[in-house]
Amino acid sequence: MDDRFCTAPIPNGWFQIAYSDEIKPGDVKPLRYFGKDLVIWRTEEGELSVLDAFCPHLGAHLGHGGSVKGSSIECPFHAWQFGTDGKCTAVPYAQHVPRKAKVPTWHTKELANMVMCWHHALGEPPSFDIPDDIPEWGDAEWTEFIGREWTIRTRNQEMAENAVDSAHFHYLHGTTNMPKSEASVDGPILRVYSGAGMETPRGTVDGSIESLNYGFGLSVVRFQGIVETLNVASTTPIDGDHCHLRFNFSVKKTGGAEMARGVGKAFVAEVSRQVEQDIPIWENKIQYEQPLLCDGDGPIALFRRWCKQFYSEPEGREAAE
Repeated sequence: MDDRFCTAPIPNGWFQIAYSDEIKPGDVKPLRYFGKDLVIWRTEEGELSVLDAFCPHLGAHLGHGGSVKGSSIECPFHAWQFGTDGKCTAVPYAQHVPRKAKVPTWHTKELANMVMCWHHALGEPPSFDIPDDIPEWGDAEWTEFIGREWTIRTRNQEMAENAVDSAHFHYLHGTTNMPKSEASVDGPILRVYSGAGMETPRGTVDGSIESLNYGFGLSVVRFQGIVETLNVASTTPIDGDHCHLRFNFSVKKTGGAEMARGVGKAFVAEVSRQVEQDIPIWENKIQYEQPLLCDGDGPIALFRRWCKQFYSEPEGREAAE
C-alpha cells in the first residue's frame, strides 16, 4: 500500500464502475474496484446487478465463465444460480438449496449511461444520493458525448483537490489568468465556482466554471464562455493505490452542430492536455495532513474539512453488504 498519503485508501461514496451500454441483457463481466473482485450482469429482462465475484460454494469467479439464465446468474463451476439480490435460486443436483447460500450485493444506480455503485468501508447503506438525471444527456441541443479515460496511481482526494487549487491552473497548465475560486458546501455536495477568461483571436472572452461534486466519485462541471460545455467526470478507486478517471464532454449547439463539434474536439484536447500535466504530479507527490497554505491558494482548507465525511474507521474492512 502506498505510504504517501495520510487519509484512508478508499473513501465512501458513489462511484462509476461501468457504462450502462456496455452491459446488455444477458451480459456478465468481471470487474475490480475498491480493492475487490466484482461481477456485473444483467438479467434477460434487463435488470442490472453487481455482486461480489466469488461463488460461496467452492469459490469460482462468477465473472469468468458465468452466464445468465433468465433472472439469475449461473456459476460456471457447478451451475449454482443466484438472483439479483444475491440469494441462491437453484442448485441443479441438490434436493435442497442451502439456506445460507448468498453472494453479497452492491447498491447501484444508472445515471446518464453510467453505472454508479455505492461503496462504504463498513458496509453501511447509502447516506446520500446523486441526481436522477443530467438534463443535457440525450438533449438534441447538445452534441453526443465524447469520452476519455485514464488509470492513475493516486487517490480520489488528491485529484478532487484540483477543483479548489486556483494557483496550479496558471503555473502548471499555463492559463493566462489565475481563476478566483469560491466554494460552498451542502452536506456531501461541494460547489466550486470560478471566473475564467478565455483567450481567443478576438481577445479575452469572459467565462466561468461551475462544478458540483457529489462526494469524490461524481462531478458535473459546466463551462460558460465561447460556448456552453459540460463535463461529467467520475473518479473510481481501483484499489488503495490507483484510480480510474473518466471524462464525458458535450457542447451546446448554439452556433450550429458543426461549430459545436469543432469546439468540443478542441476543448477535449485542451482538458486532456491539462490532465496529462497533472498525472506526474499526482503520481509522485505526497499528502500533508496539515499543508502550509498562503492567502492565494483558494479554499483548500474548506475542501479538506468537507473531505473528512467520506472516510470510515477502521480501515480495510469489507465494503459490500
